[in-house]
Amino acid sequence: MNQPSAQALTLSTTPTAAKWSVLLAVSFSLIIPLELIHLPAAILLGAMAAAILVAVFEGKLAVPRGPYVLAQGLIGCLVARSIGPKILVTMVQQWPLFLAVVCSVLVISTSLGVLLTRWKVLPGTTALWGSTPGAATVMVLMSEGFGGDPRLVAFMQFLRVMLVALVASVVSQLWVTPGSAPVRVAVDWFPEVAAGPLLETIALAIGGASMGAWFEIPAGPLLIPLVAGIVLSCTHHLTLTLPPWLMAGCYALVGWAIGLRFTRKILRYAARVASKIALSTTLLIALCGGLAWLLHRMLDIDPLTAYLATSPGGADSVAIIAASSPVDLPFVMAMQMARFILVLLIGPLLAKTVTRWTAG
Repeated sequence: MNQPSAQALTLSTTPTAAKWSVLLAVSFSLIIPLELIHLPAAILLGAMAAAILVAVFEGKLAVPRGPYVLAQGLIGCLVARSIGPKILVTMVQQWPLFLAVVCSVLVISTSLGVLLTRWKVLPGTTALWGSTPGAATVMVLMSEGFGGDPRLVAFMQFLRVMLVALVASVVSQLWVTPGSAPVRVAVDWFPEVAAGPLLETIALAIGGASMGAWFEIPAGPLLIPLVAGIVLSCTHHLTLTLPPWLMAGCYALVGWAIGLRFTRKILRYAARVASKIALSTTLLIALCGGLAWLLHRMLDIDPLTAYLATSPGGADSVAIIAASSPVDLPFVMAMQMARFILVLLIGPLLAKTVTRWTAG
């Protein structure tokens, strides 16, 4: 009696085309409401959740390697576009302050990640990448090349992004006038774009990502287009052009690639450690809040600017809040980008160091 019921709850005998149809339908049914409530990384989260559902019901699918590598390259170009000359100038002008604050946040997050690793809460360098504040999607992709489990890193990163966005929204209300809550501008999914810069950007993504994959550089498909994109855009040799519809496809591909690797076993494991991860994230937010208080008291930076500048991750949601609040927006975003750049530079070294230390 139980066997037919169990079989009815799986997709194992469903044709492959039908499985992809199910995945697309479930993805849309999850992404649309998440977009309507303006959840950060809604497309990525909705696609990943849909893929997890398909995977745990034995819908054995896999995102083809070519499109997945290209998606990483385009995401690298997207990050490169956000690190513009103005932000770099702000970092250089106030480099001692930026270095001190960014290193402090990184020490806090790394310490929490090391403790989770040392206590065997999570395997390998997973806790380190999951605790590292930065662009969540980038941290997930980099973790795969440096000893982390991208499924659990994704779980940690996006739990933190949601908690940080919630706390930052609440904190911002303490310093803004009634009725001036952060407003998110509607996305124009199909804007007019110049064909030349778009094709050049895609060529950079394809070439850089292919090079990273061919030479098997850890996180190379992401990092090579990112570094090349920063150099080319800051020297005005290339205008990085990435329409929202193109990036939506990239985020969906990455979400599917991560989610389809889940199993019922790994999902149960994530549920078991969720409370410890949430506690670690809450502590990270609190300690970064303490750092913001020091900035306010010692350097007379206004409280909301200091808090948003030191907020651990969720740069997109922080940008939305900062853009509609009375804060020093260039300072906030430059601090967020400075931390991300430092993570890119020393993250792999930290991962290798933590691996050696925990193994010992």
